[in-house]
Amino acid sequence: MFQPALDALASVLFAAPCRICDAPLLNASRIPICRPCLASFVEIRGPLCPCCGRPQTSGPIVQPAVTQSPATSEPSPSLPSGPNATPPLCRLCRAKTFAFVRARNWAAYNESLTAAIMLLKYEEVTRLGDWFAARLAELHARLSESDASAWRPDVVVPVPLHADRRRERGYNQADMIARPLAKRLGLPFRPYLLARTKPRPARLVLSRSEHWKSVRGAYAIREGSRVDKLRILLIDDVMTTGATLDACSRALLAAGAAEAVALTVARAIPRHTA
Repeated sequence: MFQPALDALASVLFAAPCRICDAPLLNASRIPICRPCLASFVEIRGPLCPCCGRPQTSGPIVQPAVTQSPATSEPSPSLPSGPNATPPLCRLCRAKTFAFVRARNWAAYNESLTAAIMLLKYEEVTRLGDWFAARLAELHARLSESDASAWRPDVVVPVPLHADRRRERGYNQADMIARPLAKRLGLPFRPYLLARTKPRPARLVLSRSEHWKSVRGAYAIREGSRVDKLRILLIDDVMTTGATLDACSRALLAAGAAEAVALTVARAIPRHTA
């Protein structure tokens, strides 16, 4: 009952534009994004590839992700479950392309979510990291309800930046999501387990094949770290081709990890999902 009054007071005392659309912020929020922009984020829904989480061709692909204020929004309905609802593997997973055993993504990498991730990635809007972590925690809870044994990791590990990029930027945006997520899940946060040993090419945009080539062998276990028999939950901001998560998973498995699973905030949805 106090929310309308709080929003009105915030709009007067802390007037500021939405960092995505520049409209005035009329609600009290921990993040600088207006409700219409939040409502434009669309959550990825089933049917999905059981392994990589790629949307399949039939059924709804995305649904509105946030319909209320961040503090009061309800989780979206659970993904389809049961033997009759499980879709087949996508063509990439049928070919055993990925080393991780499963990956899921919160929302589609559309224009508004891209802008929000850029605020975290390049402007260090740290509260967005916690907000995204809350969304991933909700997703993890729904996944655990349908298959608890498949989503029971031992540690949370963010996808690392190369040391040069980390020094240039001053932080790793994946850390800013993974750290609060680990706290919400009650799991150890282990950012030091993985290192990126091969820098990313200078080109801003890479083709699919260039992306795969750029991350092949680009990650390794840090000297002195041990991952023997651990189930690793990898965290990143965006999944595009899956090549980065695959490369991280291969490094972990080669060092003795039991398995790797992954959650990301966003996923680039291919035009053809068959």
